[in-house]
Order: sequence, then C-alpha cells, then structure tokens
Amino acid sequence: MDSGRLNYCPRCATKLALRFVHGRERPICPECGLVQYVGPKVAVGCIVALDGKLILNRRAIEPGFGRWTFPSGYVDLGEEAHVAAAREAMEETGMDVEIRRLVGVYGNDDRSIVFIVYAGSVVGGELTLSEESDQLGLFALHELPELAFEHDRTILADWASGEP
Repeated sequence: MDSGRLNYCPRCATKLALRFVHGRERPICPECGLVQYVGPKVAVGCIVALDGKLILNRRAIEPGFGRWTFPSGYVDLGEEAHVAAAREAMEETGMDVEIRRLVGVYGNDDRSIVFIVYAGSVVGGELTLSEESDQLGLFALHELPELAFEHDRTILADWASGEP
C-alpha cells in the first residue's frame, strides 16, 4: 500500500488489503470488514500585506526549502479553518492577523491536500521569524522572489483580484 494510507486496521490491527469498494479500490480489513476511507489533509494559508507589501517567509524546511511563500500550515483537529489561518500567520510572522475574506479553495494533483487561503490584515504584533523560516520579507506584488510552490502565483493573483 502507499505510504499515505494505513497498513493495518485501526479497529482490529489486521493487515489491510486493497479491494474494489464503492466504485474504487480502497483499503479494507479482511477480518472485520472496515473500509478505510482516506481523505485529504486540510491546510490553510493567510495572505497579509503590511505597508502595501506582502509579508512572505523564506522556508528553512522542505518542501520549498530556500524559496518564499505566505504563511501556511495544517488545520488542527477541531480547529476552524479561518482560526488556523490566523494562527499560522502569527506563528510564522509574529503578526496578529484578522481574517478579512476567503481568497479561494485549492487542491493539488493527487488530491491529498485541500488548501484554503484567506486574506488577512495586521492588527498587531511584531515581525518575528519562526523555526520553519530563515528570513521574512516585504514584497510588492510585481517584485516577488522565487516562490516555493507552483500554486503560489495563482493564489496571489486571486488575492490581488479580490475586493478587501
């Protein structure tokens, strides 16, 4: 089985097998019959401007090591997406952010991640590096550095075309 799925049944610990169930191949327990539905992870991003420029962080971790992106990360269990986006902005930039609007909802080719991106505005804080970044920078939309992910330019264009 692929590494993104469980290998053993979470109910009875029997090794899972792949079977055709509900229109596609899925991991199923041959002992207790539990079908293991594998859903995508939910990630959030927060695009924030300060003094008319975007706050971006240069990644000190993979994926995207050494390239720039806006604050983003995974939603914790029980956490609302917009709250997670503001939390990620605080963790990765030190800025307290108020979420203003939804920019969009994006997926990746293998559908393993649903990426919900918000626009936020700074309401306090001080620019501070996180352990996941080695630099913070302020960039005009027309002077962006090398971005970490293919979808970043599309998302930033969506952000720029939206209303505050």
